[in-house]
Amino acid sequence: MGELVWPSTFAERMQRLLGNEAADFFDALQTEPVVGLRLNTLKCDAAVLAALSIQVAPVPWAPEGYVVRESEVALGRHPYHAAGCYYLQDPSAMLPVALLDPQPGEAVLDIAAAPGGKATFIAARMQGQGLLVANEVVRGRVAALVENVERFGAPHVLITNEDPSRLAAVWEARFDAVLVDAPCSGEGMFRKNPAAASHWRETHVQGCALRQRHLLDDAARLVRPGGRLVYATCTFAPEENEAVIAHFLRTHPDFELVEPPSWPGCAPGRPDWVAPELAEGLPLERCVRLWPHRALGEGHFAALLRRQGARDPWAWRLADGRLTGRVRRDVATFWRETMRIPLPEKGWAAFGEAWHLLPVAEREWRDVSVVRAGLRVGVARRGRFEPAHALALHLSPEDVQRVASLSKEMAEAYLRGAPIERSGERGWTLVAVDGYALGWGKQVGRVLKNHYPKGLRWVG
Repeated sequence: MGELVWPSTFAERMQRLLGNEAADFFDALQTEPVVGLRLNTLKCDAAVLAALSIQVAPVPWAPEGYVVRESEVALGRHPYHAAGCYYLQDPSAMLPVALLDPQPGEAVLDIAAAPGGKATFIAARMQGQGLLVANEVVRGRVAALVENVERFGAPHVLITNEDPSRLAAVWEARFDAVLVDAPCSGEGMFRKNPAAASHWRETHVQGCALRQRHLLDDAARLVRPGGRLVYATCTFAPEENEAVIAHFLRTHPDFELVEPPSWPGCAPGRPDWVAPELAEGLPLERCVRLWPHRALGEGHFAALLRRQGARDPWAWRLADGRLTGRVRRDVATFWRETMRIPLPEKGWAAFGEAWHLLPVAEREWRDVSVVRAGLRVGVARRGRFEPAHALALHLSPEDVQRVASLSKEMAEAYLRGAPIERSGERGWTLVAVDGYALGWGKQVGRVLKNHYPKGLRWVG
């Protein structure tokens, strides 16, 4: 990478804040960005790393996370990536979810979720149990969020496209844990996005801080008594970090700042960077900072807050919809001919011709704009049922009767949309590579017809 250039005002403020550490900080920004990889524990374990033949180092705050030291493969263009075995994520960006510590069976909200790095991490930590709402306010960013959640095979997710204030009005005090990965000035992304460094302005920092305070206010309304709230940014500016937390604590006395775990590489928050009258008496050192010159990663800020009060019981009604009539016959026929696992009796809902299995009842979210609800199972039309790509990525080869186990080279051809010449029993077939599902094919004669979605196919 070429030399990174930033405005003199940014250099001056970081020199003022960091003092003797400033030289190390600026030197770190001139090095190559770190590559991070996080395993999808819904599907795989560290055996994937050995199969990829990559050299890695562990991420202290995320046992499923790794820093890629050396790799001879294009990790973003490998069949394992298409199968949802891992997500390429900056190690720093793994910190907020590790701090949130989502658990199976909880109700969790990621309030600004696109493109899905933290949402997929939450989903994996929840092990497919409970409810995860992954919200994105910008409609144009939702498609990437849907794609990544489906690639991870998570069945318990509602993907919404709403203003956080609307979510707070509908779902006040309903979540065990809420993550606010706040839009910010992005100083921690300068190595990956040099243009952002050259365009940095102090006025942008101030504007971000004001929006972050409003976003955190909305998020607080969504947390149940006894629940957890994590606020995170990928910027170094104290106006967007410790100062936002200080304002929040001053106006929300029912929340407290929690002491974080002592992970290697983590630095404490800096109360001394906040106006004394705002910081006085607040334990802002309990915030967590990651610096590119102290830990492997681009840098991050996070704070864990807990709402006081006794935790209420689970407050969400489960989905109880059933398949009936002709649709049930069509789905049951497909299931009998294709699957080894039982056909679910409850949780079904139709969206047009598409049938989904829902994590919670539809009446729980009728007043919210939901883009994707639960697990998309397939489409029923004209007396037949066609399985969805999302269903394939949710399954393992042991779940189906027919599996086409492809070599890496054949898997790459499949991902480009090519039919596969092979012998096999007629019908829907799960296509897999090394035991990881890639999608569907349909065996006809000596050809496996390709049903990998056209919009996802590799080009070139």
